[in-house]
Amino acid sequence: MKFGNLVKIGLAFALLLVLTACSSDVDEGTKNKEKNEVNLAYVEWDTEIASTHIVGQVLEDLGYDVTLTPLDNGIMWEALAKGEVDGMVSAWLPQTHAPQVEKYKDKIVDLGENLAGAKIGLVVPSYMDVNSIEDLTDEAGKTITGIDPGANMTATTENAYKEYRNLEGWNVVTSSGGAMTAALTQAIAKNEEIIVTGWSPHWKFNAFDLKYLDDPKGIYGAEEYIGTFARKGLKKDNPGAYSVLKNFHWTPEDIESVMFDIMEGTDPKEAAKKWIKDNEDKVSEWTKDAK
Repeated sequence: MKFGNLVKIGLAFALLLVLTACSSDVDEGTKNKEKNEVNLAYVEWDTEIASTHIVGQVLEDLGYDVTLTPLDNGIMWEALAKGEVDGMVSAWLPQTHAPQVEKYKDKIVDLGENLAGAKIGLVVPSYMDVNSIEDLTDEAGKTITGIDPGANMTATTENAYKEYRNLEGWNVVTSSGGAMTAALTQAIAKNEEIIVTGWSPHWKFNAFDLKYLDDPKGIYGAEEYIGTFARKGLKKDNPGAYSVLKNFHWTPEDIESVMFDIMEGTDPKEAAKKWIKDNEDKVSEWTKDAK
């Protein structure tokens, strides 16, 4: 073999090594970039807007590239099960979202409770002369103002007549959490009757004098908690983000303060930054394993 050919082969081999190294660097950079990205899903309920923006901002402060994705309730669970999003802090249990947990339990990871003392049910202004679902006759034009159609609470309310025969022929108007609170605000301003699907913690209980209607048949369940779930594989792929999600825990007073700021017009991201600044000790507990 001629010397010139050897040189050419040597140069080609060296070029191949350089390209391989560059490719490895690109691959590793891509992996690192992926590990630095976190996508959190949430339902556009006031509680979930507040909690998801808090967790998202904490992760962003740690250097993560965070995406917050609002989804219909059913789609949120499906996206998590398919691994299309990394996690969510929006599960109401043990009853409200029990069907979704049962359906996807083998495809998602339960990280436990993030807030205790939650509740759902039918809510009315305290000036209304009813105290139980069984007391309802023709109030508010036999209409219950609900939230989004995909919410389990909406389905429960639409089927309430099966347990409460006095609700036969009643109508459930579906909309959104924001539309529900807007209708509640307008009705109270006019001292009108209104019945809404409600939940707590929620800023409306701070803003108005409200009461839950007793639910003797227990269709809305007892006290609930809000839980955190992650996609399978997140712990291995992104242990830092996983640990923040697992450590995230706060109180109804915490979330209500954020919700109130948002209700007063503060951008959710700015409300989250404010709360985080005022609660550094609590946030440090969430992030202690992520640094």
